[in-house]
Amino acid sequence: MKALQFNRIGSLDDLKIVDIPKPRPADDEALVQIKAAAINPSDVKNVLGKMHETSIPRIPGRDFAGVVLEGPPEWIDRKVFGSGGNLGFGRDGTHAEFVTIPVSALNSLPKNLTFEQAAAMGVAYLTAWAAVVSTVRIQAGETILITGTTGAVGNAAAKIARKFGARVIGTIRKSVDIPVLSTSVVSHWLGLDAGDLPAAVFDATAGKGVDVVFDVVGGPIFEPCLKSLALRGRHVAIASNPDPRVSFNLVDFYHRELRLFGVDSLKITFEQAAHIFQGLTPGIEDGTFQPPPVRSVSFSGIVEAYRLLGEGKVKEKLILVP
Repeated sequence: MKALQFNRIGSLDDLKIVDIPKPRPADDEALVQIKAAAINPSDVKNVLGKMHETSIPRIPGRDFAGVVLEGPPEWIDRKVFGSGGNLGFGRDGTHAEFVTIPVSALNSLPKNLTFEQAAAMGVAYLTAWAAVVSTVRIQAGETILITGTTGAVGNAAAKIARKFGARVIGTIRKSVDIPVLSTSVVSHWLGLDAGDLPAAVFDATAGKGVDVVFDVVGGPIFEPCLKSLALRGRHVAIASNPDPRVSFNLVDFYHRELRLFGVDSLKITFEQAAHIFQGLTPGIEDGTFQPPPVRSVSFSGIVEAYRLLGEGKVKEKLILVP
């Protein structure tokens, strides 16, 4: 089969298209013919050596949509999609013509999505659900502040939180861009360039603060987000750019009885991922959770796609179509 592979880490120059034997599924696995596989920023980081879980040689790729060719009889010829586990890190991933997947990770393709659209739903919605639903357990009537709301994960989190009945406050880098943001999902937008984020949040919440912060940025915005929480508020973080170290007032933290959580999408097991996608599917099929715009690439263009993604030059979701 044809696959993308790297034998060393540290440079995208190590990505090569190879011809290798088709994998054979174990008793608890299925062989899936890949029809579409998303290319994520974490795939680029993987090749660059920023994921400690990775062993080489390795085929990258976390998200997939395709057709089951081998496995339990009830799954044969079914259209499936999924993500999670150690795909692309500790086991070969989805940037190939075929991949073996634990049966426990299989999910039926939503009836209203193409293979490309289903593949595009993976990591972003998986991470957002794991943080907002599984970890901080967002409730109807609560208010959530989401940083990076216009990005893939932040946008997914906003839609999920709104589906659960929460009010969403979103952030954007430049206040001047707020008028062009039209959405029924985000109730209130805040420009990060306007200055005092906590003051803006308390003004937008009648002095209460938010019940939940979903922080996809971290770094210098971490402490302002923490200060934006209401009494007994929950703060969940998934990243910290550019500085991994942050500081905050610990006395204020415990006096307000705040709670801090971390979520790492690489720790989501295949079984947990399948459970999350099962929760997402009704919202996908009724149009609440929609895939981002996609741009398809073939094997001949996948290395360049990695480069463009790494340089931040792509707005659509890049999808490998073998």
